[in-house]
Amino acid sequence: MFYNYEIHNNGKEDILYLYLTMAYEFANDFSFEDVSDLSRRAKNFILSNNVDFKGSKVYLIVDGVIVKSLDISNVISRVPNSSYAADNFMVTLNLDDNSFCEISLREYLTSILFSYYDLNIHEEVLKCLCILYNGYAYKMMEKVGSIQASLEFVIYKPQSYYKSLYSDFDFILRKINTIISEMDSFFLRYNNDYILPFIHYSNSGITKSKRLYPYLSSVRSLWDLSSPYFINIQDFSYQELIVRFNIPLKNTSRFFFSSKKNIQRIVLGDKLFTLEEFKNLLDLKSDNIFVIAYSDSLKIITMGLGNSYGISIFGANELAKSGAEYYNILKYYFPKTNLFKHIKELS
Repeated sequence: MFYNYEIHNNGKEDILYLYLTMAYEFANDFSFEDVSDLSRRAKNFILSNNVDFKGSKVYLIVDGVIVKSLDISNVISRVPNSSYAADNFMVTLNLDDNSFCEISLREYLTSILFSYYDLNIHEEVLKCLCILYNGYAYKMMEKVGSIQASLEFVIYKPQSYYKSLYSDFDFILRKINTIISEMDSFFLRYNNDYILPFIHYSNSGITKSKRLYPYLSSVRSLWDLSSPYFINIQDFSYQELIVRFNIPLKNTSRFFFSSKKNIQRIVLGDKLFTLEEFKNLLDLKSDNIFVIAYSDSLKIITMGLGNSYGISIFGANELAKSGAEYYNILKYYFPKTNLFKHIKELS
């Protein structure tokens, strides 16, 4: 993306020069006719790099040639409110025993990033996750007043749990705290609302959209085709299926997929299951399901790991290894959203 910048004053105002080169892989993805997208990318660069730019005019320089001028006076998404900083913002956790405890956002984010941490996960991906959970914490505290410690997105565990799990705990903690500080107060928003942190590990080469959440777009994620989670095959005898589903079954029982109002279901015997229900009852890796019926069993093939909504950790990791930064990655997987940052209010 942008590899350098300069700020010059023409005697009347400051002008920001953003430099690209077409030799860089992601520069080829730019549509120089899409002014709104270019403005968002320029805005994200200014925010993420803390560029001290107070002007509104931006020139895009590609391989030494000015190719576009932008007026970003109305697109710098800075929200004046310093109380949202990780060390200031307090999160109320609703624990599994229905008791409550209050911790800082930093402590909450530390647990979240530890739960996803892996030596192979690029720090740009961890930055994406940090931003997603920043917004999630803001959303839940504003609308509900608390966050469930155990939920579909993540399970909160205290630092003591991870300290017993990792021999290099202190090293990882420093790394995570650095990421939290760099991403402090950043969040994604769609139509003036924080988005939920839809995250999965890998998919079948494309993410899913969902009508209930219009910011979830279906985008190609071909990197996931090389994921070790791409294909998973399991065999289930009819006897095991009887126990799992608690229904009478035999090899002549009905089995087929049904679709109504864009919702796909599975008919098994005389019962109807959503893909999510079917997945959970059989502990499958994902709900991208294919089935081969045999005389004594079903062979169930799944693709990916997770629900395929939102950001793919495997795909994002491959993007990061290719040079993409967190704002590129988030924009790719959540193209309908915008990146914002709460900033300290000026006195």
